[in-house]
Amino acid sequence: MIQQILATENNWTGMILRLTLGLVIFPHAAQKLFGWFNGPGLSGEMQYLTQVAGLSTFTAVMVILVECGGTLLLLTGFATRIAALGMLGLFIGMIIVVHYKTGFFMNWFAQAPAGSEGFEYHLLVIGMCIAMLITGGGKWSLDRLITV
Repeated sequence: MIQQILATENNWTGMILRLTLGLVIFPHAAQKLFGWFNGPGLSGEMQYLTQVAGLSTFTAVMVILVECGGTLLLLTGFATRIAALGMLGLFIGMIIVVHYKTGFFMNWFAQAPAGSEGFEYHLLVIGMCIAMLITGGGKWSLDRLITV
């Protein structure tokens, strides 16, 4: 079972997908966990997730763990499919809980209230995650090293 989850071909596709997503999500995760890049830090993010988004404390902690841990897993290529599944669930949850209210489009022209964004970006992430569930981590992944 573990071999099937970690199995990946030595292809560029999986590597490009996981590194692109990992590098894009990393600054967001660092904002939430450490307050880097003018982010809220852990206490500010917990406050937002529990008081504004209405999540339970447990769910808020899991959201932060999936985003931060998933980012590290994607960047290293370890348990790529598990990380992709976690990110897939996370981004579906973001759409359902917050972003569907604004609609499809991002708030490029400031037509929605400040901080409101649509879910087009989230759909791109979901598509990347589905592709990684199929391909695995690809070249230069720890998954590949473990299963070879």
